[in-house]
Amino acid sequence: MATREFGRAVRRWRDRVLPEAAGLPTGGQRRAPGLRREELALLAGISVDYVTRLEQGRASNPSAQIVEALARALRLSGTERAHLFRLAGLAPPGPETVPAYLTPSVQRLLDRMTGTPVGVYDASWTLLMANPPYAALMGDPSGWRGDERNAVWRHFLGPGGRTRHTPESLRAFETALVADLRTAAGRYPADQRLRRLVAQLHAGNDRFAELWDAGTVGRHESAHKTIDHPNVGPVTLDCDILTVAGSDLRIMIYTAEPGTEDAERLALLTTLGTQSLVG
Repeated sequence: MATREFGRAVRRWRDRVLPEAAGLPTGGQRRAPGLRREELALLAGISVDYVTRLEQGRASNPSAQIVEALARALRLSGTERAHLFRLAGLAPPGPETVPAYLTPSVQRLLDRMTGTPVGVYDASWTLLMANPPYAALMGDPSGWRGDERNAVWRHFLGPGGRTRHTPESLRAFETALVADLRTAAGRYPADQRLRRLVAQLHAGNDRFAELWDAGTVGRHESAHKTIDHPNVGPVTLDCDILTVAGSDLRIMIYTAEPGTEDAERLALLTTLGTQSLVG
């Protein structure tokens, strides 16, 4: 019964989200004004087949990460989000777990920044949302799953990123990143996913283990970064990190000084999106 109720709730809330409110194109014929299944799947970072099975009551026991992603894509209020967790047979996240909830007001703020690369991370540096300009600048994250969405994991155990580093800037970046993660681990001691992430990083990367064992506590701050983009070349940008009071979310925003070559390259790659110039 709970599985069917979960599916009905997802379908009901999907029907009320206007595509333009979610930053999606509105062209073509639509049988209903809300999101299509494939659009919800895109926004939540899950497969269309899984959305279909959830709505039809054929998929049981969705994980907390899936429920959180659906709640975010469906723009649920706090009360609705808690209800969706309970329908999934899960307890809503408590105060000792890393918050991953984008309030409607924060979502509206992000909706207005359509021409600026913006990514939203939780306190453990797991990517929650990336707008199209951010995906174009840093690489399309729509296919990333699990730890692949975590910036600390990607740096120390994964494929890395596009940011250019000198030996000095790399040391400073890694020290700040690990210190920031330690701060989060201290603030959210009951978060099992964060504890597992730290254990995996500590066992899998000597540099992370060295920095973690040093015990530094701090925060990853704003910086001036050069991004090596595969299509338009190097782009030097200001990267500002804003923290949302009360939720510990980090909003990462990239901007270029107006009138510069970097501003032109940022505008070009934003127009190109995630398509390749090869072929």
